[in-house]
Amino acid sequence: MRIVVVDDEPLARERLVSLVNAIEGCEVCGVAENGIQAITQLEQCLPDILLMDIRMPGMDGLEAARHIATLETPPAIIFTTAYEEYAIKAFEAHAVGYLLKPVRAEHLQTALQAAQRINRMQIHALHQASGEAVARAHLCIQQPGRTQLIAVEDIFYFQAQQKYIAVCHRNGAALLEEPLKHLEQEFRAQFLRVHRNALAAKRHLIGIKKTPQGHFEAVLKGCHQPLEISRRHVAAVRNFMDAVARERQSH
Repeated sequence: MRIVVVDDEPLARERLVSLVNAIEGCEVCGVAENGIQAITQLEQCLPDILLMDIRMPGMDGLEAARHIATLETPPAIIFTTAYEEYAIKAFEAHAVGYLLKPVRAEHLQTALQAAQRINRMQIHALHQASGEAVARAHLCIQQPGRTQLIAVEDIFYFQAQQKYIAVCHRNGAALLEEPLKHLEQEFRAQFLRVHRNALAAKRHLIGIKKTPQGHFEAVLKGCHQPLEISRRHVAAVRNFMDAVARERQSH
């Protein structure tokens, strides 16, 4: 079995690598410090299993697993965790492999033998059980030959275009195959509906302008692409901006 070890602690990584390499039929084909690096490793070495920590900077294990579960042939995932007993029981109830730190060699061997592929329902259950927010910090865009990760904080807006969603972000644009309604529900704290086909990032929204043709457009800091605001949403956008202004004045 080909295995990628994912942990932000160097000593924990080294120990897991040593334990895995001591098991007959297993080899470590890559290591990563967080979820972003883990996803990159998938493209490079095509592992059968990920041994992945849950709490990591940049992208944690739960979010990485959500992205990995969308792949056509995802590897199995075994979480390594220092969670208390109540959380571990929740993971166990949803048939997700886990190892309690510090990992013991016999437990690792048993978990590797019993590993099952993780699916989207299991990932959702993990988020609910652990109390983590379900909103992603990154979007995972599958492209021929590579996977593109886009930080949500770098996204200016989502705009529906036929069966795709155009994602306009700090480094360009990409196409996403997810319903706009689902994106609105997941990122409702970060994005505002400005049109029946568009969501604008609240963090980047700095104004409204009216075109010579009488249309309204959102002014987004750092974004040069115009984003139309429908007349029915102009009032909501103005109310949001007024609320932000009042909050800034109060501080």
